[in-house]
This record gives sequence, structure tokens and C-alpha cells, in this order.
Amino acid sequence: MKPSYYVTTPIYYVNDVPHIGHAYTTLAADVLARYKRLKGFDVFFLTGTDEHGQKVEKAANAAGETPLELADRVMKRFQSLWDKLEISYSDFIRTSQERHKKGVSEFFKRVQDKGDIYLGEYEDWYCTPCETFWTETQLIDFKCPDCNRPTEKLKEESYFFRMSKYQEALLAHIEANPDFIQPKSRRNEIISFVKEGLRDLSVSRTTFQWGIPVPENDKHIVYVWFDALTNYITALGYPDEEGNFSKYWPVDVHLIGKDILRFHTVYWPTFLLAAGLPLPKKVFAHGWWTVEGQKMSKSLQNVVEPNMLVDKYGVDAVRYFLLREVPFGLDGDFSHSALIHRINSDLANDLGNLLSRSTAMLNKYFGGVLPEPGAPTELDQALREKAEGMVTQVDSYLDELAFSRALQSIWEVISAGNKYIDETAPWTLAKDPAQKERLGTVMYHMLEAQRISFLLLSAFMPKTAEKGLCSLGVVGEPDQSSFTWGGLKAGTTISKAEALFPRIDEKAE
Repeated sequence: MKPSYYVTTPIYYVNDVPHIGHAYTTLAADVLARYKRLKGFDVFFLTGTDEHGQKVEKAANAAGETPLELADRVMKRFQSLWDKLEISYSDFIRTSQERHKKGVSEFFKRVQDKGDIYLGEYEDWYCTPCETFWTETQLIDFKCPDCNRPTEKLKEESYFFRMSKYQEALLAHIEANPDFIQPKSRRNEIISFVKEGLRDLSVSRTTFQWGIPVPENDKHIVYVWFDALTNYITALGYPDEEGNFSKYWPVDVHLIGKDILRFHTVYWPTFLLAAGLPLPKKVFAHGWWTVEGQKMSKSLQNVVEPNMLVDKYGVDAVRYFLLREVPFGLDGDFSHSALIHRINSDLANDLGNLLSRSTAMLNKYFGGVLPEPGAPTELDQALREKAEGMVTQVDSYLDELAFSRALQSIWEVISAGNKYIDETAPWTLAKDPAQKERLGTVMYHMLEAQRISFLLLSAFMPKTAEKGLCSLGVVGEPDQSSFTWGGLKAGTTISKAEALFPRIDEKAE
């Protein structure tokens, strides 16, 4: 039986237009899902949309449509962008779906039946854009400390979750599981937040209608975060704890932006503790993207639109750039010049040039048929060892979610391949008939190192890897043995590769 692997993105809020930040998280999850499938795992990859709450109700009313009409419209934007970015998700959950509503109601009831949800009254400062209550001491000039927008004082009857009861259990879990919150800086942030003391959390609202009614009291709507976070289990069929739930839960990794860290590492684990369900294995919060050194904002009109990027530069160039440019977990800066530089130097010069040079030489010297390699020299052995080391390195880097380091180790082999051609000088060997076997050995090594590189790249750049492997005559689905040196067989027909990435004229751009 295959080992299982479950990875999620956050579910994206439908009052938003998909931007580079959404694409970044989803691409990272896609790379993990594709890589784990390559390695023989049974993968469940979940994404979706968060569709309830006061913000959506207000926006829909202002646009003269129902909240569901707004959600239907915006949800399609996310789905079409994911198709364009080659996102290989297993399921797309919407919080307006019946399966989700049923799961949330059962989850709420389960925590309530345990005595951990009670009815009380709430009075505090509410930020509608953030869907968050704040105490007066937390406000900055009576504005929300997160988004700096005005708050309003609300007093309403509310159901409360006894979050305070789970403070010590949560701390104990974080201490016992050092990988639970990643990266480490985020873990320290959450530990100090929890140590300051957890208050009971308001988990219902009565001031709007668009949401899931509280079981047996439909005057109340379940708080949007209690509703949204539960998607990670409702998509697996919860409250049915057989089937997909038993196969994939607990999740291997929740991938999120750092702005929603507290919800995923304080609220969600305490909800699960109260419901008696296992906690996620890992929550990884990545950084934010700025644009040319400035924060992305609608008012500055500098929001990077991923559809436009893909139309302009191609899907794999965008996928490569976003995961190569910045160590995952840190903030990054987007600029067109940095993207063009990566395309020209890494993709056109290094990767594309290596494939076109080597396949052209094989066609010139061996009529496109791969020869049997002879005894390897130290140079050949060094390239082979580098390729074999890359397989191990990529595996351990992707376990750490170090995407840029994984790509770096693949590029070290690409660079070594280009250097190997210069050092072995096949064009000189080709002039001497006595060197025919040596020439064959060189051709074999340079092409086999690329086969393994393209196989690993298929998680990052699926279309490009497919073209590369196709040129190398690789057919069929890969399996574990595909990562072992010697996969290319003598006698394979190898076609001359077209340029994978045309160079971009930087000045014209």
C-alpha cells in the first residue's frame, strides 16, 4: 500500500482578486504534491475558497447580487488561475457546499456537547475587514492593529469557545513537536503569544446572515474562522471518520501566509483538541512579496496579477522564479527585471542551452541513437556522483520546504553538465575515430545527468520537464527506479531539442 501524504493551501477569501501571494502558496503546495506523487505517495492536495462572513455579505449587497452569486463569480477566477498555473489539486472545497456545512455543524456540536462552547455576551471593538474582535488596549488610535482600518464597538450575544482551557495543552504540544510550527521564528512568536494567556473566543455572530447557522439556534451564525478552518477535515468527508479522513488526517502540512499564522497555530489546534481529533503535523508560514521594494496595494496599483505574468513570460518561468528567487519562509521582492534575468541566465543559458547542445551533438555524431557507454573516467564519475547526490539533496530540502535550495542543487548539476561538455570537448573527440567509444561515454553521461535533473524538475516545471524528457526519449510513468543512474538505455533515439526558453531582450522589455 502506498504511504499517504496530505497537503493544503489556505482557502482563499472570495472578496479578493487572485494575486501573486495566492499563487505563491498554491505553487508551493503543488510542487510538494507532484514531488510526493513522483516518489510513490498517495497524495491528497486540497485548495478552495472561503465564502462566508460579513465582508462578503456587504460586498454582495453593494454589487446588487446575492452572496452566493458573488462567491460563484470570484471562485471561478481562482479555479481558472489554478488551471493556468498547472495546479494539480485533488479537491477544491467551497465553504458554501453542503458537505462543508454539514461537517461544520457536526464539529461545532461535538465541541459544544463536551461543554467547551457556552452562550454569553460580547462587547469589544470589531474590525470587519479582518473579521476580528480586539480589546481597547490592543487598538492603535482606535484602529485595527493588523490592517490600520477603523473598528466599531459591538455588543452582542455570542457563543464562546473555552480556548483558555487549552492553553497548557497547546504549549505542551508545541514544545513536544519542534516541527509543528515552521519556520522557527514563527514558532517563537506563537509560543510568546500563547504564554501571554489565551482568552475564550467568540465563535458566533448575530449581525449578519451569510454563513452556517449554529446548530439548534439559527439566530447565530458560526464565526467565519471556526467555519473556514474546518474545511481541512470536511473535504476529507468529516464527520465520517472512515475513508479519506482516516487515510489522510492528520495533515502533513498546512501551507499558509504569515498573516494567518495565529488562526492556524492557536485557534485550529485548540478546536481540534476540544473535538478530540489529532493535530496537524506541520504548519508552515511563508513570507510576503513586495513589488519593486513596495508593499502590494490596490491604491498603489502595484498588485502583481499572475494571469498577466503567465501570458507574458510563460507558466514554467513564473513557477520557477517564484520558488527559486526567495528562501521559502522569508519575505521576497518581485521585479520584472529579476524575473527576466532568471529566464535569460538560468532557463535559457543554463538549462535550455545544455539540452540543445547535447542533443544536437548526439544527432551529429551518433545519428540520434544513444551509444553504450564505455569505462568511466574520473570526470564522468564526478558528474554521476553529483547527479546522485542531487537526488538525495532535493529529497531532504523538499522535506524542509526549502524550495529554492532544492532548485539550487538541481542547477548545480545543470552547471556541472555545461562545464563537463567544455572539459571533455566532444567536438575534439569526434575528429579522432579511435576516440569513438570515449565520445559515446561522454554523450551518455551528459544526457543521463539531464534525464535525472528533468525528472526532479517535473515537480517544479511540469511542461518544460515533459519537453526535456521527451527529447531524451523517456516514455512512461516514472517510479522509484527512475531516480537511479542508468535509466537511459543504449539504443534510445534522442531527438534534437528545440530551445526551451527563448531569451528576452531586457532593454526592449
